Amino acid sequence: MSKKTSRIIIFASAVIAITLFALFLKDILVPFIKLEIANDVDGAKELLRSRGILGFLTVALVEALQMVVVFIPAEFIQISSGLSYPFPLALLLCDLGVCLGATIIFILVRTFKIQNDAYDRRKKTIDKIAGAKQAKGDKNTILFMLLLFIMPLIPFGAICYYGSGTKIKYHKYILTVAGGVIPSIVTSNLMGSAARAFIQNSLPLWLLILIIVLLGALLLTTLLFFLNKYFLKESDGTPDSPVFSMLMKLSEIYLRGRLKLKVGKPFPEDVTGPFVLLANHQCFFDFYLVYKLGLPLRPAYVANEYYTRKGKFETKCSKKMGFIPKKLFTFDASTPIQIYRTLRKGYPVAIFPEARMSVDGTTNPLTEESAAFFRKMGYPVVLVTIKGAYFAKPKWRKKIFRSEVVVSAEKVIRQEDFAAYTDEELNALIRETLWNDASNDGLNTYRQKNKARGLENVLYRCIHCGKVYSTIGEGNALKCRNCGLQNHLNSRYLFDEEIDGRPGTISAYYSKIRDMEEAELDTLRLETLVDTKIFDKNMNLRLKEKGECELTKEGFSYRSGSVSFTVPAKELVALPFSCGEEFETYHNNELYYFYPEKDPVQAVRWALIGDILRERRVQSEKQD
Repeated sequence: MSKKTSRIIIFASAVIAITLFALFLKDILVPFIKLEIANDVDGAKELLRSRGILGFLTVALVEALQMVVVFIPAEFIQISSGLSYPFPLALLLCDLGVCLGATIIFILVRTFKIQNDAYDRRKKTIDKIAGAKQAKGDKNTILFMLLLFIMPLIPFGAICYYGSGTKIKYHKYILTVAGGVIPSIVTSNLMGSAARAFIQNSLPLWLLILIIVLLGALLLTTLLFFLNKYFLKESDGTPDSPVFSMLMKLSEIYLRGRLKLKVGKPFPEDVTGPFVLLANHQCFFDFYLVYKLGLPLRPAYVANEYYTRKGKFETKCSKKMGFIPKKLFTFDASTPIQIYRTLRKGYPVAIFPEARMSVDGTTNPLTEESAAFFRKMGYPVVLVTIKGAYFAKPKWRKKIFRSEVVVSAEKVIRQEDFAAYTDEELNALIRETLWNDASNDGLNTYRQKNKARGLENVLYRCIHCGKVYSTIGEGNALKCRNCGLQNHLNSRYLFDEEIDGRPGTISAYYSKIRDMEEAELDTLRLETLVDTKIFDKNMNLRLKEKGECELTKEGFSYRSGSVSFTVPAKELVALPFSCGEEFETYHNNELYYFYPEKDPVQAVRWALIGDILRERRVQSEKQD
């Protein structure tokens, strides 16, 4: 049958459905609600008795026709029937109406080959869900239809058009429909019954809300159970899992209108199998920016162990998504093993080799220099750069600014290319390719009036008078409370023209602080009292205590009533930190979070001194 004829039939069905809706609303539902508001129970009963079988037929026919035209929501008539009739009768009428509509759809699809435009618009959604488990054969088709029936936002009619388009036999099809719709109908009818009790003033508002929430939770629990038991096992623990899809969808919704993403150099078309992706790390949402590059396969991310295992929910979700947990700046033999296994399974692995977000807008030293490891893996290495994301949401600012972000696949190192590089040359190539200074991007202008807020959590020292913890970000200026010096940021996030040798960028200012700290390092003794949180190897909070931290050129030390340990400078890789909050390290496979009791802004200073000590060690090793 032609598409035009199909549309005429669907339009006619829609007209009939709307007419029946109007009849139902005018002659039954509206008078019924008015009588109930007036607490005229006898009048309401008399109204229903006077309509007799017409009311029954209206419920069934409207339920049937809303399925045929797809775009009319079934919940309306189901809740209305729950308001008008006893629960068992309302359930029966709705289920009969669904079966009638499903039969009509079956005939339209199998006999007349009619295609419904409203269904076609939802076909992509259904196909995406089907991707978790291809519905081949009657058994899988039945399971898949049952899953769709308990999922929200997918009309019953669309599901029936899907089922009718398969090879399932009618008797199996109609039994699946009749049983599959019951949970949703029961939920809607019970909501209607609860609403009726509320209208009669026999049910408090709080109890009505509680019933609706509990019914929704019951339907959701049923959905999750069904998903987990029949559909998610094959993709569980991989980037193909629906949990991974949900994370990316939520990220997309949150970042819509905030980050304008552009692809600079597209991902190479000839890289189709598993690969290792290395990218610089500018902001928290880099995982999503990499994903939007147009990769041929979904990647498994190597992520901070703390964020992937700190709670039961985080642990379960990260496992389902195939995330690979990593202890920051600490050797963890399980991580390379999981990377290798993931690649062998056919999935790419995405790694941010800085192992932390950029502090000042420049690419951090790549502490995870693993050229030998990548060579041994034998898979292509794709180098990706992210530009424009740092000032959108820097480490030191809570609010996200609208920005244009450019993601580019800069270079591919294929298996046959490895022979052309030594490990040192390969590490150098990775460092050079991923290097970026956000202040030189020139991608965005920022006209906000609070660009410097929180900047003292990175630029903690005045480069004019040398006073530590004296700076404060106010408006668009970084001010020193000790000497009064001010550095203003313009719309490009650059400081005013260099005056008296002042730096023109945030990264240059940070570099000046670094030079000052390095000049004083031989005599420096950094000490602070801290509140400490200690997490065991499973990321469970084991202990809260008070202690004292110390950092000198000899290394890092911690002392408390329960433990005392030292990390020599030659073993200190880095001290990761959160701006204005804490710095951290591992000891005996446990994670220590240190919260300074005074001047929490100093967390960045501990991290910077740790970086300087590491750089000294690296330079010394090169000279030797």
